[in-house]
Amino acid sequence: MGSLNLKKEARLKRKKRIRKKILGTPDRPRLTVFRSARHIYAQVIDDTSGRTLAAACSLEKAEKERSDGGKKSEIANRIGKLIAERAISKGVKCVVFDRNGFLYHGRVKAVSEGAREGGLEF
Repeated sequence: MGSLNLKKEARLKRKKRIRKKILGTPDRPRLTVFRSARHIYAQVIDDTSGRTLAAACSLEKAEKERSDGGKKSEIANRIGKLIAERAISKGVKCVVFDRNGFLYHGRVKAVSEGAREGGLEF
């Protein structure tokens, strides 16, 4: 159990360091990504008002039906495209990317690439 806590503490330490520099504004909100062992979550957040403008995750019913048991990184890419679609429908074109302390690799990278393909600018 000790190594799990150390990993989580290290991620939270990185998250704190990143969040000092990143702030979501109304004209350029923050796209944050969280990954668990099985699922991936993405939110577009305006930090000045504290509101979530758009959200998408791999737990959604439509995503589960569409998912044909593909790789986690493929699902993450689809979530990136979905969050981009929802953000653009709310009038958001530019975002600042918050990797939430996770390394920019694998599923986190797949979400950002999917969001870029979906039309969001970083």
